[in-house]
Amino acid sequence: MLTVCFAILAVAALVEFLLQTRLALLLTLGAVILAVALNHAVDLLVRRGVRRGIAIALVVVGMLALLVSLGFLLIPPAISQARALATVAPALWEKLQQTRLFLSLDQRFDLHVQLKQFSDKAADAITPMLSAVGGIFSALGALLTLTVLTIFVLIFAPELVAAGFNQIQPRERALAERIAASVYRTVGGYVGGLLGICAINAALTTIFLAITRMPFFLPFAILSGLSSLVPYAGPLAAGTGITLVALVTAGPWKALATGIYFILYGQLEGNVLGPVIYRRTAHVNPLVTTLAILFLAEFMGLPGAIIAVPLAAAAQIVLREILAVRAERSKG
Repeated sequence: MLTVCFAILAVAALVEFLLQTRLALLLTLGAVILAVALNHAVDLLVRRGVRRGIAIALVVVGMLALLVSLGFLLIPPAISQARALATVAPALWEKLQQTRLFLSLDQRFDLHVQLKQFSDKAADAITPMLSAVGGIFSALGALLTLTVLTIFVLIFAPELVAAGFNQIQPRERALAERIAASVYRTVGGYVGGLLGICAINAALTTIFLAITRMPFFLPFAILSGLSSLVPYAGPLAAGTGITLVALVTAGPWKALATGIYFILYGQLEGNVLGPVIYRRTAHVNPLVTTLAILFLAEFMGLPGAIIAVPLAAAAQIVLREILAVRAERSKG
């Protein structure tokens, strides 16, 4: 009875600890996932004769240089357009409320009332969360912490993993190493492919919105690219929002063209780009992906939705290997 009571108390204490340290947990998980993805490039340099410490420095410096270059290239015009969008946003909202679609939905579903209730709840939920997060980390501080954690994982994690394997019994060590290798390949392939999907989404959307002369096209294109970090739900939400803005700013024909573009891109990402990532690397069923996003988004917010798929893939690998071992032992 004492053992059971202590076990229950330990589980309760662990759950409470995780709930109270969600930001630190999120930064740690993000650093591990990024380190796994970057370690593939580090291993490539090591296989070509570069010392591991120098390889880590080259990869990190190259990643930071790429991010800084993209920042100088994209951030100034994006900020300028975002400020202009914020200035005209109230007028766009008033104009949206006068469209036939909004009036029809408002007449049938009391859209005004529901939006007001949603905005009040969102404000009540977001305000304390922002104040709490702001009291611990600023956005720059969180990014710096994530970068430092990623570098530390790249440098020190191999020794910890090797030491952990040495503590496992020889008959179980092969299973643990096989699981770790599978998770390593899956997470690395998933993150690399997902970043490629985000880049393709942002590039194609930028070209389309620039051709159609969509106002504020650059922040919308960046938003569309980032939406691919949340599989399935992200691009749908971004496409719907951008189409509504096109309806208000450019009229129904451009809104129709924008909607058709996002439908076609959704088919491209869902049927061509997505399977390359989710089936060939993560091997996660779409239903499992959706449920993982739903629960982790509730637990950690948007960052939880971003890391949901690699975590679900890792959990699936561990469960599959354990069940396979149990099946072999039951036959034996």
